[in-house]
Amino acid sequence: QVQLVESGGGLVQAGGSLRLSCAASGSIFSINAMGWFRQAPGKQRELVAAITSGGTTNYADSVKGRFTISRDNAKNTMYLQMNSLKPEDTAVYYCNANMATRWSTYSDYWGQGTQVTVSS
Repeated sequence: QVQLVESGGGLVQAGGSLRLSCAASGSIFSINAMGWFRQAPGKQRELVAAITSGGTTNYADSVKGRFTISRDNAKNTMYLQMNSLKPEDTAVYYCNANMATRWSTYSDYWGQGTQVTVSS
């Protein structure tokens, strides 16, 4: 069994920073792409940033220049550094990873989500 656990969410004032972490654990054979998604109340879940196993990144236009995604493959951990936060960044942030385990081929896994609230 594998799981993704997010941490680092919280309440911050506009202009502030937060750093999210996502740790993968369990019988992991390999991790392909990883990404951060978010879902605000009444809105669909959207991709925030993604990173390949080789380190290639892409970002939603709304966060370019403010957010930085990274990963530590040795630790099976992904990060999202969020700077210059805006109230519209308020959402539940979810970690996603495309992983293969000892017993299954690549599948998408999700974390439980972590709340980020930015006050104006």
